[in-house]
Amino acid sequence: MSGTPRAGIIDLDVIAHFPDDPPPRWHNPVLALGNFDGLHRGHMKIIDRVRRRAGERGGTPAVMTFDPHPPRIVRPDKAPPLLMTTAQRLEALARTGMQGVAVVCFTREMSLWDPETFVRTVLVEWLRVVEVWVGANFLFGHDRAGTFSVLRSLGARYGFRAEKIDPVRYKEFVVSSTRIRRLVSEGRVDEAGALLGHHYFIDGVVSRGAGRGRTLGFPTANLTTENELLPPSGVYATTATLNGIAYPSVTNVGMRPTFGDVDRIQVETHLLDVQRDLYDAPLRLSFVQRVRDERAFPDVDALRVQIEADCRAARRLFGRISL
Repeated sequence: MSGTPRAGIIDLDVIAHFPDDPPPRWHNPVLALGNFDGLHRGHMKIIDRVRRRAGERGGTPAVMTFDPHPPRIVRPDKAPPLLMTTAQRLEALARTGMQGVAVVCFTREMSLWDPETFVRTVLVEWLRVVEVWVGANFLFGHDRAGTFSVLRSLGARYGFRAEKIDPVRYKEFVVSSTRIRRLVSEGRVDEAGALLGHHYFIDGVVSRGAGRGRTLGFPTANLTTENELLPPSGVYATTATLNGIAYPSVTNVGMRPTFGDVDRIQVETHLLDVQRDLYDAPLRLSFVQRVRDERAFPDVDALRVQIEADCRAARRLFGRISL
């Protein structure tokens, strides 16, 4: 998306695309292998281990991910909405200190490869890995026949080491992208953030709306986003990041039922105590906590009173936490 906050910190020389690019010249790659949607606490444990092992071996810490997400090809009717766009995932991976990012273009043809074909073609011949780390539940190859035991056996055959990370727990929960997606879809964004290790966020560009927020005394930034997963309709305490600065804000996700003038979900954000022109500005919106359900009000005055109460609730929350 033009104008969306992207991975400006990424050195494009460290990104290699399979099968379009020649084999990257990474010295003894130690690889984290997975989808890494959301880059949550479990993913970070793999990343941290890879970075440490690469240092011990004098190799290149690298990560491999897939685009599109394999379920989009294998079972598109059941493919989940993703926590991150590809650009967000690459940006997040670059921030972890990975010196190489391999993006595998996942196709219908590749989905039919047996595990050995994938290992030989991508990991051995193209990437020349010396060590591969995966999560406990990582599966690969046709019909997901490639278990960790298969990967370790193939590693012994082709000369690389394969290791796995046990599931990461946060309090009583196993951390997984699937669980985080469910929490976000239920509006439990504070719990999702706890499992992610960061607030759930979406990126977009501020577009012109009807201007009703301004007439109510609470001007809003209307966000156009390519992110697939939005929390359900409601009011949220959020932070809006502009030019690297995070501002406390209140966001309504929904259909503006008091006015009934839209036919699709709107994301409207009011920055607390900030007055500035935001049109066409790239904005990152992070969801901190759900404040209330969205509902219709009998008149504009009742809506204004509720917005004032929402802003007070958000200020109390931000008074207790650090941005």
